[in-house]
Amino acid sequence: MSDAANQSRRQVRAQGYAVLARCWRQPDNDLIEAIDSGELDAIVPGLRAVSLGDLRAEHTRLFVGPKGPPCPPYESVYRDSDGEGPSNVLGPSTGAVVEWYRAYGLGLDPDWPDLPDHVATELEFAAHLLATEGDATLEQFLEEHPRQWFNRFLGAVRAETREPFYAELADATERVVLK
Repeated sequence: MSDAANQSRRQVRAQGYAVLARCWRQPDNDLIEAIDSGELDAIVPGLRAVSLGDLRAEHTRLFVGPKGPPCPPYESVYRDSDGEGPSNVLGPSTGAVVEWYRAYGLGLDPDWPDLPDHVATELEFAAHLLATEGDATLEQFLEEHPRQWFNRFLGAVRAETREPFYAELADATERVVLK
């Protein structure tokens, strides 16, 4: 494969990671329009129309709370446990992922109010690595971070969701990241 074709393939894959990242964030009108238009079909097949209100309510229930969400979207919760149940956020794995970001000259967006080990942030970084560094660097990051916790997180999402969108998103994320 030529260098140009390889670069083009990497860019398409990077866009896929970016789309997945966007889907894990707080739902907005742009996401609903992308679902309704079929724009997400290539990455997250099988989506059906859903209301913004329903998707936001389920997002909040699954990932925010109010009494501790059933599916916290943070690496540290799954990886930094003492074996007595889930861990708190901002554990050692959070620091390790931040070191990855810094090593590639990236910081956290001050407008993004969430933690650095959020599922969407790690997927955005994966998209960046693939687009700028290539497959080997991406694979190393995936092995050290997302593949260490996504299986448990995605399983929790599938078990807890009442909204087919999140079950489909979990399946699509698994196909892309855990393959």
